[in-house]
Amino acid sequence: MLFRSAAAGVAEAPPPAALAEPFAAYFDGQTDALAKVPWATGGTAFQQAVWRALCEIPAGQTWSYGQLAAHVGAPKAVRAVGLANGSNPVGLVAPCHRVIGASGALTGYGGGLDRKQWLLRHEGASFRAPVPDLFSAAP
Repeated sequence: MLFRSAAAGVAEAPPPAALAEPFAAYFDGQTDALAKVPWATGGTAFQQAVWRALCEIPAGQTWSYGQLAAHVGAPKAVRAVGLANGSNPVGLVAPCHRVIGASGALTGYGGGLDRKQWLLRHEGASFRAPVPDLFSAAP
C-alpha cells in the first residue's frame, strides 16, 4: 500500500492492522467486516448524513437513490443524494456501491461499473446487470 508523506513523497508501507484485518476479512467473504472500521471525513453536513446512511445498508442488499434520499429525510433531493454518494471519500467503508437505480439497474460508480457489479455479487446482492453498449465497439 502506498502512503504520501509531505517530507518523503510517496513511500511503500504495510497498511495499519486496524485496516488490513477488516479488509482481508471482507474480501475473504465476511461481507460485514468493514462495518467495524471507524472513519471520519470532511464534507458538508448533508454529505456526511448521506455517507452515514450508506453504512446502514446491510451487505447483500441495495437501496435506490430515492430510498436513500427518503432515509436521510430529504425525499425530493434524489439528485443531491446522488452527488453526495458520488463524492464519498471512503467508498468501501461507507458502501456507496450498494446504491442502484430505481429500476434495479446499476448506475454510476467512481471505480467503474465492473467493480460495482463485482462488489455487489461478492456480497450476494440482487441487481439488474448493465446492458452492453453495442455501439461503442469499433468495427
